[in-house]
Amino acid sequence: MLASLDFMVSVDIYVNETTRHADVILPSPDPLAKSHYDVALLQLGLRNVANYSPPVVTPPDQPAEWEILCKLALIFQGMGAQAEAPVVDDLAIRGLVDSAVSDETGPLYQRDAEEILAALEPRRGPERLLDFMLRSGPYGENFGRDPEGLSLDVLLANPHGVDFGPLEPRLPDVLRTPSGMIELAPEPIVADLARLEAALMERSDPSANGRELVLVGRRQVRSNNSWMHNINVLVKGKPQCTLHVHPGDAARIGLADGDGARVRSSTGSIVAPVEVTDGIMPGVVSIPHGWGHDVDGVQLSVASTIGAGVNSNLLADTGLYDALSGNAVLNGIPITLEPLVRP
Repeated sequence: MLASLDFMVSVDIYVNETTRHADVILPSPDPLAKSHYDVALLQLGLRNVANYSPPVVTPPDQPAEWEILCKLALIFQGMGAQAEAPVVDDLAIRGLVDSAVSDETGPLYQRDAEEILAALEPRRGPERLLDFMLRSGPYGENFGRDPEGLSLDVLLANPHGVDFGPLEPRLPDVLRTPSGMIELAPEPIVADLARLEAALMERSDPSANGRELVLVGRRQVRSNNSWMHNINVLVKGKPQCTLHVHPGDAARIGLADGDGARVRSSTGSIVAPVEVTDGIMPGVVSIPHGWGHDVDGVQLSVASTIGAGVNSNLLADTGLYDALSGNAVLNGIPITLEPLVRP
């Protein structure tokens, strides 16, 4: 579908399967030239930790990634190539501050917005947004009200992070459901169970024709989806993009570990090396997502030559969406397996 676009701009450091369709590729700074504050991972930790990593190397004389995206947003709104990225940045921080000083339940209620904005100077971009959220958060210095509280300056002075102790329960205080409880069976999902049951009844028995199974994806920590596939030390060795098949299914279909197998769906077919494992249930096969780097136009010197793998999305029906969420259906795809004919 991307190939049919009249014009496409990408921000990336690689010419990959997606950006190969772009008319213009704007390179962002090297990852080591970017700062980082972890939000998602630390929520899975055992202790309440805040940690900020400044750039490892001095950023080059080029726009930061946030500046590129902000400027593109302004250009697409018709403001021309001379539009200045700080306009979007200023609007973003102004919106956060105005919302905070208007929130009757927040720590900054009725504070002077201009005073807070001045206190955030001279930072810009993500650092200014982060500093504001740290200072106005539950451990923040609250813009002068708690001098011992948290700010970005505090994290810079503590390069290994600040430990606030073990995680503490926050339920039910953080719940915003009408009932004030964790709603495990919300009405939209319960109402959709009849459709699910009908679909399960319609699906044929995997053993009925001897080869029909269901394809699911899998994620590999080593490759971080597809980000690390152009790094030799992370993709060398045994193939990582393998087709997991249960031993019972493999024996029934005539597949052995290391064989090649053709995977067919209603929309396409791919060939992948078989990995026989009891780590997957009978009737189900699995291919990791994020692979398939050998298509025309890709310029990945490592990924396109060492274990390029296969793109399991080629087996998905592009017109099929989950009725409840609207997401594309990328799991539970009916497929058949065929052993490759050995020479």
